[in-house]
Amino acid sequence: FAGYISQVLKNYTDHACDGEYISLRCPHRTTISIQSSFYGRIVPSHRMCPSRYPHSYATLIKEDVTCSAGTSLQKMLDECQDKRSCQFLVNSRLFGADPCPGTGKYLIVWYKCRPNEYKSKVACEDDKLKLSCKKSMVIAIYSAIFGRTHGDNLECPYQNPGMPMIECQSATALQLMIKRCHGKRSCSIYASTYEFGDPCYPGIRKHLNVIYTCDNTPFLLPVDETQPPALNISMEPVGVSTEMALLSNILAAYAFIT
Repeated sequence: FAGYISQVLKNYTDHACDGEYISLRCPHRTTISIQSSFYGRIVPSHRMCPSRYPHSYATLIKEDVTCSAGTSLQKMLDECQDKRSCQFLVNSRLFGADPCPGTGKYLIVWYKCRPNEYKSKVACEDDKLKLSCKKSMVIAIYSAIFGRTHGDNLECPYQNPGMPMIECQSATALQLMIKRCHGKRSCSIYASTYEFGDPCYPGIRKHLNVIYTCDNTPFLLPVDETQPPALNISMEPVGVSTEMALLSNILAAYAFIT
């Protein structure tokens, strides 16, 4: 059971080279939530996804290591978002025009497994967001975003229709929502820059989007919803999870699943 819980809560990172299959999978009663994606090459082939054919030194020095496809995130959303599993063959044709012909590429995907049952509430900038649960139930915060994201709905349209679509998010929104609401029967907070700071350029209208569940235990601990892990120089995923954080997450997930 503990192994199952850790699968639900962890951040996943998977990758595949050109010509290989990539396979994403989540446990029962959860679905894939794509966090980020990269297709191209930013490190030399001798460090990741080496060529299947021998290369001379003259060929290697011509390799493009500043190569990326801007369509990789949307492609992963189309293929895998909200599914329990997905699998496909990685090649440049999937992502439109080849960003660097003649250079072998790879796909890296960051994703989480999101519970199927959850609630979502949105408040536009300077409006009050109210969360509440029925008697004997308390709030369990799953994620929180304050700012603007690509693909936003029309609940909080731009004040200036001519403004370009810009993505910007507060780095402290989740921590603040956990502090204010997690484990309480009801709470309220203003979707304001006074509370969350201003992560965007002036003139961009922001909103607060919170995903949460109602649970019947008063001893909830926060569920991890960290940003996609960064890559170190060796392309290994890095994070800040600890054994104690995992234990807290297991207890929270046990309450949620029960």
